[in-house]
Amino acid sequence: MSFPEERPRRLRGNPLLRSLVRESSLSARDLILPVFVSEAIETRREVPTMPGVFQETTESLVKVAEEAVALGIPGIILFGIPARKDAQGSFAWDEQGVVQRALRRLRQAVGESLLLIADDCLDEFTDHGHCGVLTEHGDVDNDATIALYAKTAVSQAAAGADVIAPSGMMDGQVAAIRSALDEAGLEQTAILAYAAKFASSFYGPFRDAAECRPQFGDRRSYQMDPANRREAMREIEMDVLEGADLLMVKPALPYLDVVLDARQHFDQPLGVFSVSGEYAMLRAGAAAGGLELKDTVLETHLAMRRAGADFILTYFARDICRWLEEAG
Repeated sequence: MSFPEERPRRLRGNPLLRSLVRESSLSARDLILPVFVSEAIETRREVPTMPGVFQETTESLVKVAEEAVALGIPGIILFGIPARKDAQGSFAWDEQGVVQRALRRLRQAVGESLLLIADDCLDEFTDHGHCGVLTEHGDVDNDATIALYAKTAVSQAAAGADVIAPSGMMDGQVAAIRSALDEAGLEQTAILAYAAKFASSFYGPFRDAAECRPQFGDRRSYQMDPANRREAMREIEMDVLEGADLLMVKPALPYLDVVLDARQHFDQPLGVFSVSGEYAMLRAGAAAGGLELKDTVLETHLAMRRAGADFILTYFARDICRWLEEAG
């Protein structure tokens, strides 16, 4: 008995057929919008290295949140820029800090219609720009730092955060935060672990937006070496064992192999952060006429989903929603 020659193109010629057999999808519900709120400005201010992204005031942030709700985006992740900084980053856990006030205002404005995620790190709040307390030799003190992450998490959760997202890559940070939240009666607050965060050159525009460029050295002693794939699985496993509810790989596009590995090894919900450099790169390519922005953004974000990401933190979230609506 002979079999007919396989013809895969039979499934590609009709748009309805292509849609029927499509293996991966991208929708508004897969997206989280990163936002910046600053207490040092009176009107929203565009980030020069990230066209279309703004530092928001508390009130302009409310409008962004309301737009996200209208577009069907399920959540935002909040980064704060304080008017004052110090060596410890003490305004990170201040009840009247920029993030805490923004969380309370957002909760008042949008109620439970938007998931509020608070980034938990100190780099935006320290005067030296590193992610934690420094020793006398200028190194980040891991254990002293995670104690401050725990204080910050409790403060953020009490102000209205649904999810705490520790991003400093300190050893034991998830366990310290989980313990502190539970002791404060905030057991229902979830933790989104930046479980595999690499020391990437793609973070540059973010450091402009969040005003957190290190004043000396770099972050390679605590963020992951881009060369290491197997180590990422060990890092993720430690966060799972410490109580992380959701996992994340950061950046996205240069690390889709790590996303695939994580999807195959772990059952927890898995996200990726399509970071500022990815955003700026695609914007610049489109502005130069080398890329069609909509098609390229949709393709790259679909690739993140295809690699195994359940959700994507992306500065393109609102654009993607509009483009998907236009496509019907």
